[in-house]
Amino acid sequence: MIVPSAKENNTVQPFTRGPSMRDVATAAGVSAQTISRVLNDHPNVQESTRRRVLAVVEELGYRRNNTARALVTGRSKTIGVLTLATNNFSKSALTLGVELGAREAGYTVNAVTSDLSVQGLTSAVGRLVLQGVDGIVIAAPLQGAADQVSKLTQRIPIINTDGSTSLGERVVGVDQDIAAVLATQHLLDLGHQTVWHVAGPQEWSDALARRNSWHRTLHDAGREAPPELEGDWSPESGYRNGLILGRKPEVTAIFVASDEMAFGVLRALTELGRRVPEDVSVVGIDDIDLAAYSNPPLTTVRQSFEDTGRRAVASIVAQIANPALVSTPDLVAPTLIVRGSTAPPPAAD
Repeated sequence: MIVPSAKENNTVQPFTRGPSMRDVATAAGVSAQTISRVLNDHPNVQESTRRRVLAVVEELGYRRNNTARALVTGRSKTIGVLTLATNNFSKSALTLGVELGAREAGYTVNAVTSDLSVQGLTSAVGRLVLQGVDGIVIAAPLQGAADQVSKLTQRIPIINTDGSTSLGERVVGVDQDIAAVLATQHLLDLGHQTVWHVAGPQEWSDALARRNSWHRTLHDAGREAPPELEGDWSPESGYRNGLILGRKPEVTAIFVASDEMAFGVLRALTELGRRVPEDVSVVGIDDIDLAAYSNPPLTTVRQSFEDTGRRAVASIVAQIANPALVSTPDLVAPTLIVRGSTAPPPAAD
């Protein structure tokens, strides 16, 4: 059997290039410079011309060549985002916020993931730098990698959303001090004598800030802080710690550093026969969508990861436009959302 060559096979389609900027200019009856101005939102373009050009762009299916544009402007119109290699809700929600904010600002997003090792973090940032991104949103604790990351990103703006001060003032996020105070004080106001804490991993600045503020709030109220337990943000770690706390009859109030860990705590308490909130009150942090539908609905401190992602992009874009702009921390206050998982402590016999 003789197999026809590609040249002889009539089904093989010849390569055709996409429309160029010159093609668009010819079809729209304007100069290539005008096309460039329209595509870059230049103000000195008549509205009728802008509409005509955009209609031709859509009709021809023209797509800008970011590589060529970067050679001319020195900018790729791309923002990088670094997250940990995890399936936690916060990762996907923050990345969504970055993507939405970037799209609204006319940027695309390159996303990379890493583990918590110094080598992994610096390698991930290095890949984004080599890809020519105009700025980077870092949604991971840098630990010992901060110095290397700063050296790699000397020429481009970066924003950290973990609350870390290792990158100076380049922080966008939620005020975790307020978040922990709201959670702890709510339980104290209900009449609980003290509040136990399931903390997040201490390499995360947010987790450390919550732990410190929980401890300080108890101290300011004249209450002794019990020993904290530590999880890894996962429901499984919340469950394991819930089995420990649920076996302590003196535990009547638990502040958990994330909703996902709180779900695990609720499961463990239920299995041990501890009723929520009649026997034990539980407060989480995040207010993810599932919090309102847990059993019972979870009292939690609301922070919007999507909003954080959008604000991080806005800060990056502002610094791209004005490299001399002085960056200041952008921390918003969270909100306590009271639901069915908290109540006054059980009456003493």
